[in-house]
Amino acid sequence: MKTVFKVLIGLVLVAVFAGTIYYLYQKSQKKPVVYNTVVPFKTTIIRKTVATGSVVPRKEIEIKPKVSGIIEEIFIEPGDIIKKDQLIARVKIIPDMINLNNAESRLKRAQIALEESKKNYDRYHDLYKQQVIPEAEFLTFEIAHKNATQELESAEDNLELIREGATKKAGQVTNTLIRSTINGMVLAVPVEEGNSVIESNTFNDGTTIASVADMNEMIFEGKVDESEVGKLSEGMELILTIGAIETEKFSAKLERIAPKGVEENGAIQFEIRASVSLKEKQFIRAGYSANADIVLDRRVDVLAINENLLKFEGDTAFVEVETAPQAYEKRLVKTGLSDGLVIEVLEGVTEADKIKGEAK
Repeated sequence: MKTVFKVLIGLVLVAVFAGTIYYLYQKSQKKPVVYNTVVPFKTTIIRKTVATGSVVPRKEIEIKPKVSGIIEEIFIEPGDIIKKDQLIARVKIIPDMINLNNAESRLKRAQIALEESKKNYDRYHDLYKQQVIPEAEFLTFEIAHKNATQELESAEDNLELIREGATKKAGQVTNTLIRSTINGMVLAVPVEEGNSVIESNTFNDGTTIASVADMNEMIFEGKVDESEVGKLSEGMELILTIGAIETEKFSAKLERIAPKGVEENGAIQFEIRASVSLKEKQFIRAGYSANADIVLDRRVDVLAINENLLKFEGDTAFVEVETAPQAYEKRLVKTGLSDGLVIEVLEGVTEADKIKGEAK
C-alpha cells in the first residue's frame, strides 16, 4: 500500500510540474495584434487662428454739459431708446460769486451811463430842433446815447449768462438743458440728481452725464499675437463666439489691423477690428467678451483623414492600407490643408480604402 501511495504522489507531482511548464509556455507566447481600420471621409477643413476681445458699438459717445453746475433733473435711464436732440438732463448753474459781482457792477455802471447819456441826448435834441446847434454836434450825443443803450443790453445779457447759462434772446436755455447728439440707446448714466458736474473745456474733459450708442452697428475689437498677425489681411472672415450667447455663432469681416503692436505680459499684441453682421432684430449687449476664429484658409467637401494616421519617412508621407484581413501595405499620399486634427488628402487613397489605425 505504501508503494502505491508513493506512486500516486509522484504522478500528481509530475502532472503539476507539467501543467506549470505548459502554462508558462502559453504565457510567453505573444498574442497576434489586431488593428482597427479607418476609411477616408469627405469634410470641410478650416485653418484658423484665434483672437480674444469684446463686442462694442461702432458709434458710442459721451454726453457732457456745456456749463458747470448741479444736476437738477435726469429724464432718461440706461436702456432707453432716444432720438437726436432729445432732452437728457437739466443742469442748475451755481454762478461764481466774483464773476457775478463783476457782472452786477457792470450792469449798474451801464445804467448810470445810460441815464446820463439820455439826459444829454434829450437836451441837445431840443437844441437841434430849435436849430441852435448844428447837426454834426447833435450827432455826437446821439451816438453816445446809442452806445450807452447797447452797453446796458450787453451788461444785462452778461449777467443773465452767468446766472442762467443763456440769454432770453436765445429763445431757450440751451446750455442748461442737456440733449442727445445722436439716435441710439442709453448705455450708462454715471451721475445722479444732485451731483456736481464740470463743463467740457480746453483744460478739462468734463463730467459724463450719459453714454449713448447705436446698437444696430457693432464691431469686434480684439488682439492677436505677433506670430499670427502676418497671416491676416483686411477682408478676412471671422467667426465670433460670444461667451454669453454660447448657442449661436456670429460672422464678421476684418476691417483693420493695427500697424503698431503693444507689449502685454511679455508678448507683442496687435489690435484688430471687424464689423459684426447682425440678423434682423438680433441684439448684442455692449461689452460682451468674445473669441474670434479668423479663417486663414478653407477647403469645402474634400477627402480627408485623421492626421494621426499619417506616417513619415524623411519628407515622405504614407499610410498603411489593408490589402487582406490584417495585412497592410504602404501607400504614399499627397496631402493638402490641415487644421491640426484632420488633413486633406489630394492623392494616394480613396473613400473605399481601409487605413490601418490603432490596435484594439
